[in-house]
Amino acid sequence: MAVHSGGGRLKRRTMIAKLSGNLDSTGDGWAVIDIGGVGYLVFCAGRTLAALPSPGTAISLEIETVVREDQFHLYGFLDAHEREWFRLLRKVQSVGAKMALAILGLLSPDDLTLAIAARDRGALTQVSGVGPKLADRLITELKDKTPVAGMAVAMGSGIASERGSPSSDAVSALVNLGYRQSEAFGAIAGAAQNLGEGASIEALIQAGLKELST
Repeated sequence: MAVHSGGGRLKRRTMIAKLSGNLDSTGDGWAVIDIGGVGYLVFCAGRTLAALPSPGTAISLEIETVVREDQFHLYGFLDAHEREWFRLLRKVQSVGAKMALAILGLLSPDDLTLAIAARDRGALTQVSGVGPKLADRLITELKDKTPVAGMAVAMGSGIASERGSPSSDAVSALVNLGYRQSEAFGAIAGAAQNLGEGASIEALIQAGLKELST
């Protein structure tokens, strides 16, 4: 990416999307990846760092490059799904890179998907620095941006893998009633959490409709 610098000169900065090399070292919120003798400092969420192998081991991380006037920071993720959530979180007002990493440090992408879909403010306020107002903002601003496929996987109730399951049928029923698919997923996700495994389609639909009417 080319950006203009002072004095009218054109300075070129490379946008890094992926790094593959050997893990050199890790610390509180960061890792250094050695690639051909050059160490790249990469900021990571706590969950990401915990999943990394021991130093000296070959690793590969998806990278989000954040460029500002006086900063050039690299943020590393285990996969593209985690990186996509980082991007989505940073679009929310008052959520910077540090807060986005804190959220991903406590909640996996699937947990975050479910929390947003189910409008579970309690799950979000477990993150240090996320109060009720920010949790509500996250839910409001991201509820229609959460990938439907991600919702299905996160709910873990057979929606993605078993057509005809009570949860998937309940979602379909709400969609047929005119609700948006994201709304239906969110309502049924919350209903499934509250009712537990084995809930009938009728119970899920009734609970989902009650959730949508509030």
